Amino acid sequence: MKIGLYTGTFDPITNGHLDIIHRAAKLFDKLYVGIFNNDNKNPFFSSIERAEIMRQLLTDSEHIEIIVHESDLTVNVAQKLGVTALVRSVRNAQDLDYESAMIYFNQEMTGVETVLLAASPELQYVSSSRMKELAHFGVDVSKWVPELVALELEKKFEQK
Repeated sequence: MKIGLYTGTFDPITNGHLDIIHRAAKLFDKLYVGIFNNDNKNPFFSSIERAEIMRQLLTDSEHIEIIVHESDLTVNVAQKLGVTALVRSVRNAQDLDYESAMIYFNQEMTGVETVLLAASPELQYVSSSRMKELAHFGVDVSKWVPELVALELEKKFEQK
């Protein structure tokens, strides 16, 4: 059985993330989507909020399972889940450079393979941090994020 694991902070979830998830799901019998915490990124949404949004967006995806992990290496979680390959995405050369180093260490530590998926051209400039910045200034980001995410961003900024 082919089992994939695609991890990220997904803060917020973008159309680029969903595109990678749907494309990766076609490659595996089961795909875990891991919402991991990265304190360096100063998350806007809690991991529980991100997981709930992701679950709502992926209700029709039977062989995709959302998991939340607060503090462990991706490869350790992958081993516990019996993952056969990690899924990573790249938008540009900077992402590729970062992911190349991660691929090396993940391979050295566990032997787990990594599948790299390039962002679809129309989504390569979409990033979570850019979406938060634009939403902060009142820009309608629904072109780049699912409508549910745009609404949740709007609610968050109204509360602040």
